[in-house]
Amino acid sequence: MTALTVLAVDDEPRALADVRRVLEGSPRVGRVETAAGGHEALVKLGEGSYDLLFLDVRMPGIEGIELARLLRRFDDPPEVVFLTGHAESAVEAFEVQALDFLVKPVTRERLDAALERAQAARARRGGAPAPAAKTAPEVVALDNPHGAGKRLVRLESIQHVDADGDYAQIHAADGDYTLRASLAHLEEDWGPAGFTRVHRAHLVNLGHALELRSLANGTAVLSLRDGTEIPVARRTVAALRKRLKA
Repeated sequence: MTALTVLAVDDEPRALADVRRVLEGSPRVGRVETAAGGHEALVKLGEGSYDLLFLDVRMPGIEGIELARLLRRFDDPPEVVFLTGHAESAVEAFEVQALDFLVKPVTRERLDAALERAQAARARRGGAPAPAAKTAPEVVALDNPHGAGKRLVRLESIQHVDADGDYAQIHAADGDYTLRASLAHLEEDWGPAGFTRVHRAHLVNLGHALELRSLANGTAVLSLRDGTEIPVARRTVAALRKRLKA
């Protein structure tokens, strides 16, 4: 995979130096440049080409979210990963289609996962074969069923997903949500977090699985910890048993 060219932007010198040091220590990164704020970042973005922008949210002058919106004017904008201490800004980050959102202090493992996703995104954009995704987002932004805006839902709290035409019905610990997406797409994105397709109409987070019970016709039923029972197609029973060691 091609090493990434990264521009890190933060108005705090110590924070900027820290993120630069961590990025330079990653084999996924070929070159790191820094900018002390949004205005300086815009100048550098106009003069050079970058694969990835590590961006603080709260900055004087041009804030991170505003800068991310300005990137839409570029012919080939970099991927954007927000690295911030302001977790409440995550909804805005998803709305500007950020690739990832990391809350300080961030672990090296979490940062490396974001870099891997950036490499995959750049490969897809460039027409090269994208490497197999090995990480899934920790949080997903879903339409609020009780009002306007988005709700941030931790992926691990989602128990199962049902197909509903062009939509997916998301069943999470704190309620149900609707998302315009196919189960195939969600399985690809969320598979690394333990989601697997057990039926053409059902995607299950195996972290919530409790029991796999075979039926006389060769199919099975997967019981979840909340009492939900999900039908398992005949063709997936053997693979699911092997994966669950059941």
